[in-house]
Amino acid sequence: MKGEAGTGIRFDRNNLDRSASPYLLQHAGNPVWWQEWNRGVLDHAVSQDKLLLVSSGYSTCHWCHVMAAGAFSDPETADFLNRNFVCIKIDREERPDIDQFLMHFCQEQNGTCGWPLNVFLTPGVRPFFALTYAPAHHEDGRMSFLDVAAQISGYYAKYGHTVQPFQIAETRPRETRETALISDLSDFYDDDFGGFGRGQKFPPHTTLLFLLYRLAGEEDPRIRVMCTETLDAMRMKGLHDHLQGGFFRYCTDRKWTIPHFEKMLYDQAMALWTYALAFKILEKEEYRTTALKTLACLEETFLHERFFVTAFNADTEHAEGVTYLWSRQELAGTLTPEAFDTFTEAYDISEEGNFEGRNHLIRKSDAETEEIERKLLSLRNQRAQPSRDDKILSGGNALVAVALIQAGRLLDRPELEEKGSALTQRILDLFRHGTSLGHSLFNGHMNDHNFLTDIAALLLAVSLLAETNDRWFNIMEELTISLLTFRENGKWVESRAEDFMPVGASWFDHPTPSGVSLAEMVLTRAAILTGNDLPPTEYVRPWISDFYNINVMIRNGRFHVYTTSRPLPWSTIPAHSIQKRGTPETDCYRGSCQVMPILMPPLKSP
Repeated sequence: MKGEAGTGIRFDRNNLDRSASPYLLQHAGNPVWWQEWNRGVLDHAVSQDKLLLVSSGYSTCHWCHVMAAGAFSDPETADFLNRNFVCIKIDREERPDIDQFLMHFCQEQNGTCGWPLNVFLTPGVRPFFALTYAPAHHEDGRMSFLDVAAQISGYYAKYGHTVQPFQIAETRPRETRETALISDLSDFYDDDFGGFGRGQKFPPHTTLLFLLYRLAGEEDPRIRVMCTETLDAMRMKGLHDHLQGGFFRYCTDRKWTIPHFEKMLYDQAMALWTYALAFKILEKEEYRTTALKTLACLEETFLHERFFVTAFNADTEHAEGVTYLWSRQELAGTLTPEAFDTFTEAYDISEEGNFEGRNHLIRKSDAETEEIERKLLSLRNQRAQPSRDDKILSGGNALVAVALIQAGRLLDRPELEEKGSALTQRILDLFRHGTSLGHSLFNGHMNDHNFLTDIAALLLAVSLLAETNDRWFNIMEELTISLLTFRENGKWVESRAEDFMPVGASWFDHPTPSGVSLAEMVLTRAAILTGNDLPPTEYVRPWISDFYNINVMIRNGRFHVYTTSRPLPWSTIPAHSIQKRGTPETDCYRGSCQVMPILMPPLKSP
């Protein structure tokens, strides 16, 4: 069937060549008749009584590329899919609501998940089977994707009538005692290599922020060890781009050696905030250096036409990580003997390499190698480079603005706060339309879907600026009104798209703060800044919701609140501080006067 009257959609071809998504454009050459998610496509599936295959991923994902070149380029697989399914491709960064729904289903079914995420659904959009990567042909014990699809088709013919609706909604994690927080995180901590868990290592940005803010208020040797060892593993080993600065998405091994080489904007934003805070609290100069190198990565590679782009690919010309790898022979031929000796004292360089016969750079020490690194970066920049996802995400840029503001205050670099302020204003000017906030911009196409996480991240930046500049107060109040439209019956909703069901907001604070945690944080901050009282609240499950637990710390009196008629220099007050304006009568910042924080009663230490 070529198309349906009134839809303007051809169903006998791959339509992704018309897409405004970098990821979907990568699949435009597949023989699969991919469609974009929209009401016309969903209605077609119902009218034809055809199952849906919805495949979600993102443009810089290595295994998404492998599957695109494998199963989704296989003519036999494509023919079966085209005859038996309506196939839809989702850019998870453009439609986080649909991706979140599918991800929750996959996790419920399998206990774990990832991308590419492939979910089979009924024509009425009820998911009933999910998997991640599958090859074009049987491989290392894996079934081919064609065999999976054939079994799914047969299963639905027999049992399709039994498929029940799957719903996700905001579900508050269980509450926990404050004394259990550090104990539970400590039990999950990897004492051998730093970080959390015993498998692949993701940078635990929000957990580190929680622990660091806790350490700012009260010394705890165990917290200090967990923070220091994890921060050092992240900056010294394979997660870190030692030449350019910035961080890769995660390491595939427990020892932080080899990453998947994609670089995400959100990781750079969170790392900038985390290392700036670590410098303020732990006073290690290496953390300031790491923060500033992350800033350089943001400004030299992600910044494009006054906004920050979304990501850099894991692959270069279809090979993973090759831009970043060095042979020992290449390094020896590039550097002078003296420089080579210095470099190999600081870095672990071997003849056999640590990744496919070459070396991904791993530091052994903090020996001075800055000049050598600059030379190697200059040479590396002459190589073929990974492709860039040029989408502009409002929420991602808002996180960068937050990080710039925080880094400016924590590193005593006021110009960074000014950059964060200017970026915040540019986000408002580009994406805000009345009471709504657009989600993304690519090639002149604006995605106007509204998401809780976007507006909450932007409101966090605005609330930070409102601490020291009254001009942001009206904007903060207006955005707060918009934020509250995402709250229904005491629970947060991530989105209400016309072409999809309402999706409850997530509490999961990895790799970035969740929509719930951001929303609750900004409501707390807005209440403090406007002089409203908030009662103490309960901590919730650690690791899952550590950014939310920073909000609980504020609510329960573990942050300082300074009330003065004019702003205090951030370098003179603790890292865990909030400023609010008062009258001259309440101003304690007069000459050499000792500033006294207004605190709720402190909690007993565990």
